[in-house]
Amino acid sequence: MSHSSRIPEFRRWSLAARRRELAERTGLGSDDLALLDTGGIAATDADRMVENAVGIYALPLGVALNFQVNQRDYLVPMAVEEPSVIAAASYAARMVRAGGGFSATADLPVMIAQIELRDVDDPTSARVCIEAARAEILALADSCQAVLVSVGGGARDLEVRQVTGSTQSRLVVHLHVNCRDAMGANSVNTMAETVAPRLAELSGGRVGLRILSNLADRRLVRVSARVPFAALASDKGAAGAGRQVAEGIAAASRFAEDDPYRTATHNKGIMNGVDAVVMATGNDWRGVEAGAHAYAARDGRYRPLATWKVEGESLVGRLEMPMAVGTVGGTLQVHAAARLALRILRVSSSEELGMVIGATGLGQNLAALRALATEGIQRGHMNLHKRAVGAPAPDPKGTRS
Repeated sequence: MSHSSRIPEFRRWSLAARRRELAERTGLGSDDLALLDTGGIAATDADRMVENAVGIYALPLGVALNFQVNQRDYLVPMAVEEPSVIAAASYAARMVRAGGGFSATADLPVMIAQIELRDVDDPTSARVCIEAARAEILALADSCQAVLVSVGGGARDLEVRQVTGSTQSRLVVHLHVNCRDAMGANSVNTMAETVAPRLAELSGGRVGLRILSNLADRRLVRVSARVPFAALASDKGAAGAGRQVAEGIAAASRFAEDDPYRTATHNKGIMNGVDAVVMATGNDWRGVEAGAHAYAARDGRYRPLATWKVEGESLVGRLEMPMAVGTVGGTLQVHAAARLALRILRVSSSEELGMVIGATGLGQNLAALRALATEGIQRGHMNLHKRAVGAPAPDPKGTRS
């Protein structure tokens, strides 16, 4: 098997040739490749997964090339319907590769369970009582998650917040849970429900909501990229032209820092890359979206998740965002194509998966800003869009008019 993510002219190959190359580079067998025709689930699987199932809705699955994160190469599976997303991510990764690839770090996979306590007469005393019982509460939370604890996860800490709203004040207890390689929603919610009655006793209040928060700000990924000017130029080695492109990208980044209308589209471009990998790997893209946008507005002003600046002779980008994703449990138990996507990626932990996803988002952002700063976003996008919509629609009778 080859572990390089560089495959020149891959987009020009036939579908069959791409599959053969993918199999050779990742060790996939014929049964694995057959999943690429079915989407990885049957109608009977769909019936187990959701209510009122009537069938299956498919999305294209492609691989983004050229990605190098922390000096390791990845073929990145992406499930997305929008033309140009996979091509843009691959192109950006090649530019970043010229500067040594993406560098990334990830926090421990800690999720937050929120337990709301209403009608607390003395919030200050209640806080003191709850904090004094910290060890008891953490042990109670762990008592309902023996499997998670056995693999090194479990409750790690708690904090007590007083939240004052327009109509009432409440205490909210945050239980911090290391979810290991799971996204963690089910474990976190079970822990919240388990400890809630005891927290109500300690506080003298009554239990309100008990559920995880999708603002996973204890589970951040941070990704950076340094792109030499020459890699940004249309003509190889044209560092002067590359500097102009870099300055244009930096100016576009500042626009996103200054104006929330632009920020929304800037962040949407990041999520084009993020969501496509999250979806391909069977993770909760809606939860990741919610966490990303909440984090972008965490100080009361909506800000870009990634920024770009000219530093010395390079363009430097940095991204920071929550990344609540897993490599075990959930949809992966049912969805064979999601398991296949993880095999293609060859990641060994939820943290590693999160770093690759973050790099894909930063790369997608770079490609979009470069297009905006040069020929405009529509040129490349519409060429690929025309290819997609220009194909004749299938004739339901099996004939061509």
